[in-house]
Amino acid sequence: MSDTLLSARNLAFELYEVLDAEALTQRPRFAEHSRETFDAALHTARTLAEKYFAPHNRKGDEHEPRFENGEAVLIPEVKPAVDAFLDAGFLNANRDFDNGGMQLPTLLSQACFAHFQAANAGTAAYPFLTMGAANLIETFGTDEQKRLFLQPMIQGRCFGTMALTEPHAGSSLADIRTRAEPAADGSYRLKGNKIFISGGDHPLSDNIVHLVLAKLPDAPPGVKGISLFIVPKFLVNDDGSLGERNDVVLAGLFHKMGWRGTTSTALNFGDNGHCVGYLIGQPHQGLACMFQMMNEARIGVGMGAVMLGYAGYLYSLDYARQRPQGRLPDNKNLATAAVPIIQHSDVKRMLLTQKAYVEGAFDLGLYAARLFDDSHTAPDEDQRQQAQQLLDDEPADPQTLREVAAIAGDIHRFPRGPNPGTFLHGLLEWAGHEGFSRVAAAPEQLHATVAQRCNRRDWTGWINTLGHWLERLLNAPLALAPDSAPVALSQLTHYQIEMEFWFASHQVDVLGLDRLVCSHTHHGTARPAAQSALLNGMFKGFIDLAFEHDGRYYVADYKSNWLGPDEQAYSELAMEGAILDHRYDLQYVLYLLALHRQLRARLPDYDYDRHVGGAVFLFLRGVHAQSQGLYFVKPPRALIERLDALFSGVSAPQQPDLFAGDTP
Repeated sequence: MSDTLLSARNLAFELYEVLDAEALTQRPRFAEHSRETFDAALHTARTLAEKYFAPHNRKGDEHEPRFENGEAVLIPEVKPAVDAFLDAGFLNANRDFDNGGMQLPTLLSQACFAHFQAANAGTAAYPFLTMGAANLIETFGTDEQKRLFLQPMIQGRCFGTMALTEPHAGSSLADIRTRAEPAADGSYRLKGNKIFISGGDHPLSDNIVHLVLAKLPDAPPGVKGISLFIVPKFLVNDDGSLGERNDVVLAGLFHKMGWRGTTSTALNFGDNGHCVGYLIGQPHQGLACMFQMMNEARIGVGMGAVMLGYAGYLYSLDYARQRPQGRLPDNKNLATAAVPIIQHSDVKRMLLTQKAYVEGAFDLGLYAARLFDDSHTAPDEDQRQQAQQLLDDEPADPQTLREVAAIAGDIHRFPRGPNPGTFLHGLLEWAGHEGFSRVAAAPEQLHATVAQRCNRRDWTGWINTLGHWLERLLNAPLALAPDSAPVALSQLTHYQIEMEFWFASHQVDVLGLDRLVCSHTHHGTARPAAQSALLNGMFKGFIDLAFEHDGRYYVADYKSNWLGPDEQAYSELAMEGAILDHRYDLQYVLYLLALHRQLRARLPDYDYDRHVGGAVFLFLRGVHAQSQGLYFVKPPRALIERLDALFSGVSAPQQPDLFAGDTP
C-alpha cells in the first residue's frame, strides 16, 4: 500500500533537500524538534493512513452517508479512523505544546495530513473542517467562547462546520435570508436554512459547532450586513457539559460528486423558534471572520485534489509495472515474453506527464506551507515580510496571471466549455463572412481582430495563441476524400457558412432512424442509445460550413472538444470515439441528407456517389496534430437513400440556393 499512497523517498527529498525543513528546528518555536521527531510524525501519519483510512476508501464511495430517522449514518469504519487520527494528535499538529498540540511547523503538518488525504479524502474531511473552525474561534472568539467551544474542539469532543450557502442564494452571500434576533441573555435566536454543509451531521463527536452566517435586524443590505454566529448542535452548560438539543435539524443529505464519504447536509435553524446562537466577532463583520476559515478550506481542498491526483498516479505507476502486454518495437520474436507496459514509450510519456503535474503541484503546496512558517517564525523581519509577500496574491497583477496561462502558446490549454467553444466558432464564422482567402492573406488584420475579440472577454493573454492558431487553421491543407487533392480553407472559392436546414419529423420513427444510422456507419460499432428528444433537436439547425472542392460538395462541422493535453490526443481513433460518444454520427448523416436533397433539386445530373464528397469534422484544438484534427467520413449511399425514404411524404425544406455566389 505504501507505494500507492505517497512516495516517502520523494517526500523526504522535498522536505529536507529542497525546502530544508530541518533548518526550522533552529528557530525558538521548533527548537524541541529535530529531523527524528519530524520523521516520527510522518511515519505515524503514514501508518495510520494505511491502517485506518485507505482500507475503507472505496467502501465509503460506494456506500454514501444515509439519512435515517433524522440523523446521518456513516459506514462503521469511519469513526475508528477519525478516533485514531485524534488520538495521535494530528488535529492539533500546529498548536502549542501547552495547549495539547504537537507544535509542528505548518510544512510538516501539511505533509502529515497529505497522507490522510491521499488515503481517504472523504474521511479526512471531518477533522480538516474542525481544524479551520477551531482556528477561527481562537482568532475571533471571546474567552468564554474559547472555554466552552474551542477547548472541546481541541480535545476532539466537538467538531466544526461552516454554514454559508442557502437554497435560494447559492454562492451569492449578499442575498442570504437567515436572521438572528437578539435575546435578553445576550445570545441570539436564529432562523433560516443552509445547504451543502459538509460535516453538518455525523456520529463522530459529542457535539458539532456550526459557524453560521446570518443578518441582524438592523443589518445594512448586501455583504456588509452579514454577521457570524456560533450555533452548537447541543447547547453547552456553563461547566462545559452538554445540555439540551439545540433547534438545529438535519433536513436531508446531498450526494457529493467527489468526496462521497463526507456528509453534505441541508440544515434548518429555528423551525421551533429556539435556535440559540452566539455572535462571534463584531456585528456585520461576519464575512471578514469567515474568510479566515474559507481561505484555509480552499488551501486544504486544493491539497486534497493534489493528493487524489498523486494517489491516482502511484496506482497507475504500480499497475504499469505489473501489467505485461506486447513487446518492444525492435523485438519481433513472438516466442519471447511480453514486457510490462511501463517499458512502452507512450506509457512512459503518460506516466511522466502525471508525475510532472502531481509532484509539481504537491511541491508547490509544501512550498506555500514553508512560506507560511517563514512569515511567522523567520528570525529577521525582512525575511518574514518577503515570505508574506510571496504568499499574498493581492498585489499580483491579474493581467500577469492571464499571460502566464498563455505562455506556452498551447491551444490545448485554452479554457474549455460552451462559452470558449462558441468563441472559437465565432472566429471561424467571422473569417468565413470576410472571406477565408482574404483573411489569410492579411495576417495583420487577422491578429488585430483576434486581439479585439479577446480583449472583450478579458482574454488578453490568449491573443498570440489564438491568432497563430487561426492563421494555421486557415492555411493548413486538409486531406478530404482519398481520391481528392488536399485543400485549405483559404483556397475555397464556393462555400456557404451557417447553412440552415430543417426536417419535419411528425411521420418519422426517430428510434428507427437511430438504429438505421448505427447499422450503416462506423462498422456497426456500439454507441450510446439516442433519446427521442436528442434526435428531434437535430432535425433543424445550421451547418457550420458547406463547400465545393474538385466538383464535390462537403459539409464541415467545427468541434471545440478537448480530447487531451497534447497533439497525440487527436488521433483518428480518439476523434471517432468522441463522435460516437456524443452521437455526432446522427448529426453528420442529417447534414448530408440536407445536402443530398439540395443537390438533387439543383443539379440536373446529380449522383450521390459522384457529387457528394462527405462530412468533415474539424477538431479545432487538434490543428497541430498529425491528423490536423480532421476526421473525414462518407456514409454509404444506401443509408442516405433510406433516410430520405423515412422522411418521404414530407415536403423538402425551403432553403436558399446552395453556393449561389462566390466567396463573400
